[in-house]
Amino acid sequence: MVKGFLFLAAIFACLFSAQSAIDVEIENKNVDRTIDLTSQLVKISYKITLEHKAMKPINSYLFIVQNDERDRLAYISAKDSSKKELKLTETASPKGVIFSMNLPSGSSNPVVYIDTVFSKSLRPYPTAIAQTERQLVQYFGNVYVYSPFKTVTQKTTVHLSSRNVENYTQLKPVVHSDSTIIYGPYDNVAAFSVEPMIVHFENYTPFMTVTKLERVIEVSHWGNIAVEETIDIVHSGAALKGPFSRYDYQKDSRSNQACVKSYKTLLPASATGVYYRDSNGNISTSAMRVLKDSVELDLRPRFPLFGGWKTHYTLGYNVPSFEYLFQSGDNYLLKMRVVDHIFDDMVVDEITTKVILPEGSTNIKLIAPYSVTRNPDDLHYTYLDTFGRPVISFNKKNVVENHIADFNLKYNFSRVMMLQEPLLVVGFLYIMFVLVIIWMRLDFSILKEKEHLHKE
Repeated sequence: MVKGFLFLAAIFACLFSAQSAIDVEIENKNVDRTIDLTSQLVKISYKITLEHKAMKPINSYLFIVQNDERDRLAYISAKDSSKKELKLTETASPKGVIFSMNLPSGSSNPVVYIDTVFSKSLRPYPTAIAQTERQLVQYFGNVYVYSPFKTVTQKTTVHLSSRNVENYTQLKPVVHSDSTIIYGPYDNVAAFSVEPMIVHFENYTPFMTVTKLERVIEVSHWGNIAVEETIDIVHSGAALKGPFSRYDYQKDSRSNQACVKSYKTLLPASATGVYYRDSNGNISTSAMRVLKDSVELDLRPRFPLFGGWKTHYTLGYNVPSFEYLFQSGDNYLLKMRVVDHIFDDMVVDEITTKVILPEGSTNIKLIAPYSVTRNPDDLHYTYLDTFGRPVISFNKKNVVENHIADFNLKYNFSRVMMLQEPLLVVGFLYIMFVLVIIWMRLDFSILKEKEHLHKE
């Protein structure tokens, strides 16, 4: 009893260090949790109604992600009852990663909405399957909502990608209907309660992971921005067991197969000059369709992707600079996406975004929409460059669709520098013209000298 009290005291001491104004009389009056397992991502959303025992206003709240899930957490956001974004502050503790948020004052029963996205939380089981076998995956979670506060009542709804469920944790009350499992309601759940949840089910959604993505944006003040992406993709589902049979593949008429035949990539609506190629050259099996607000590419690799198979390709296009580059005197602002939509429910292990600015750009300042790792600046040389173009580069790991957002890049550029390349061309042509004149005026023949000797 005493040891348990000391343990809880230590935990709350960590919470106090994370946010000194914590009120231990806060309770989760009602928690409605939804776990979405319909894709390769695990998307968990919470609707949490808070209550203070003494009916005092609640000014702050703490949300915890367990330590074993921290590396798989790709995205987290929180909103209040008016759907206004709440700023999250992250702090490490022995029980997990604490995300603290300040709530609008004046309410003793505020409502908090929290959304989380986890990558690589669905594990293929079995880990290897034959070409015609079903792909089954396992999800490991917690039946209870993991919280530092007591929960009065809670309910969890699990959405699956298929009605074919091998087994699942049956902690009553629990109901399985079609492709949905409902846990609870559970009453008076203590803080930090853990009850393992395992769901083993069929999932044929594309399990593709972009292991490496290099995105290069080359800015020109002559009206064009060139974008090129070099992408490595691996099928991260159950590995293919045994040899691949082209005959069985063409004979299999199932709509759900454990392979990826094609996927859709979205580009900006103004994208032109699109190309899609791999190490063997241009891939002509792709198709492009211009929509109202985007350009849709139906990318079809040279071969279907089974578990463990990889593909590598380059995708490039051009966009007009006036849509993304803004100017005020010598001050410029580039506003573009860190990453574009590669495929639905995408997972990117690591992305490197490089921005090549015009030669002569100075006072460069990067404003990222979220935390990124800034790499040392570099120089890039192309035609007619003298001292190189500045290259700004930054990395981001564990990227999902929620990270599709704009970065701002501010820099100074004198418009006089735009005359540099034309003047170099003019100067080069002028020198060539002078050399031609000199060459034409010089006489290197010996004929006149022979004639002069003959006359003598």
